[in-house]
Amino acid sequence: MGGITRISVMLVCLLAGVVFPTRAEDPYLYFTWNITYGTLAPAGVPQQVILINGEFPGPNINSTSNNNVVINVFNNLDEPFLFHWAGIQQRKNSWMDGVAGTNCPIQPATNYTYKFQVKDQIGSFFYYPSLGMQRAAGGFGGLRINSRLLIPVPYADPEDDYTLLAGDWYTKSHSTLAKLLDSGRALGRPQALLINGQNAKGDGTDNPLFTMLPGKTYKYRLCNVGLKNSVNFRFQNHQMKLVEMEGSHTVQNVYDSLDVHLGQCFGVLVTADQEPKDYYVVVSSRFTKTTLTGKGIIRYVNGKGPASPEIPEAPVGWAWSLNQFRSFRWNLTASAARPNPQGSYHYGQINITRTLKFVNTVSRDNGKLRYAINGVSHVDSETPLKLAEYFGIGEKVFKYDTIPDEPPANLGTAVTLAPNVLKFTYRTFIEIILENPEKSVQSYNLNGYSFFAVAIEPGTWTPEKRKNYNLLDAVSRHTIQVFPKSWAAIMLTFDNVGMWNLRSEIAENRYLGQQLYISVPTPEGSLRDEYNIPENALLCGAVVGLPKPAPYW
Repeated sequence: MGGITRISVMLVCLLAGVVFPTRAEDPYLYFTWNITYGTLAPAGVPQQVILINGEFPGPNINSTSNNNVVINVFNNLDEPFLFHWAGIQQRKNSWMDGVAGTNCPIQPATNYTYKFQVKDQIGSFFYYPSLGMQRAAGGFGGLRINSRLLIPVPYADPEDDYTLLAGDWYTKSHSTLAKLLDSGRALGRPQALLINGQNAKGDGTDNPLFTMLPGKTYKYRLCNVGLKNSVNFRFQNHQMKLVEMEGSHTVQNVYDSLDVHLGQCFGVLVTADQEPKDYYVVVSSRFTKTTLTGKGIIRYVNGKGPASPEIPEAPVGWAWSLNQFRSFRWNLTASAARPNPQGSYHYGQINITRTLKFVNTVSRDNGKLRYAINGVSHVDSETPLKLAEYFGIGEKVFKYDTIPDEPPANLGTAVTLAPNVLKFTYRTFIEIILENPEKSVQSYNLNGYSFFAVAIEPGTWTPEKRKNYNLLDAVSRHTIQVFPKSWAAIMLTFDNVGMWNLRSEIAENRYLGQQLYISVPTPEGSLRDEYNIPENALLCGAVVGLPKPAPYW
């Protein structure tokens, strides 16, 4: 930071009324982002996209465990805007989560500064616009958290570290897609599949996404930033060694291809051990009648020769994908963000204090499409739920425990439209069953936490199924897929105070109500449990003009 010390920056910020919930010795990363529209043709058709500093996709955030990230966002769109940092746990700080239930949007022609710490985390993540259907226009980018130097990583340092953001893509604008959903119609099939915002033509004119030196090993972070489909990643003639998944070191199995479901990120090692020339990285949609395929060039330095037109085939069916999920294991001996081994946390020996079963349903009553969890289709309120709760007017905006822990026995297609909010007791160990009776693959994300994905099985869940749980080395992560007519079980301790979103990662489902919020209140109103509301917090709805509650101490 040149001649300016971090302590002097802290003093200036404190004098300005900005409170950083951090320790003085943790480094700061500063960014200024200008959010604008642009016209690009990533799928061959000119269309409006969302740019960050003129970039599509947006810039990578390259951080290290416990760094403080400060991002000043200038909204030059003609609509409100928010960023969500998927997988970042925002410990004690749901004020910075950037979703409609926690934050007022950044209005057009204004700016807002996010300040958060990537506390006790490592791994591969991404950020994206969280309001409406804006993610369909871009505005997303990679977010990596490297291990601190004093924490050993269970593999040799790679030659370089690359991010591949892949996902399905619609050629209609995000506002047109939102109008489709508002009218009660579905989005239909996407038109393309992009890798880092592009798709190789294969005619010899393509620039490489990345280059590799012969004999060297590289880390690739593979993320599915799409809206509808699971995808399969594979590298032509190269294998992938899985080393990390959403912030957890994994047992290092080798794969020819990997299914990455919506919202998920994997870290893999790829060694440049083939003939020096061009190769394709290939991503294709899974479980779809029409397969979309995206390609990108990986070029050997000083290599000669184009990539072979023979594309490696993707697997077929979801039974293959289920078996692959079962091969994923937590690396019990590796240390993640802290020096102690991951396996020192014996989650399988903790008593379950509460079990909830969530069943996703779809309704087409009166020709209007809605999606729900246990019969309730979430509706965002004008006042963010977190602010309503903090200012003591929660009862005017929402009701707690909108849905019971078990879905009603006669759960059909009828839905109730309301803010869907549950209250969990602080530091309780909870089991959540996610049951999917539909014919398509579901994918869920939980903000503020990582959970243990202990089982996915076909059929319906009963307590007897617990005997099949992986209670030793299930991977700790923040997303989980649920295959058709199947269920998934996750377990975790709710020890992060705040208001946290559990949602379908399928954009259509989320937009039309398949999400809920979990309130984990602080029992004592203490800074030990939750940071105070930021001085720069945006206020909207019913909390405007209300006296601010006394700060925590």
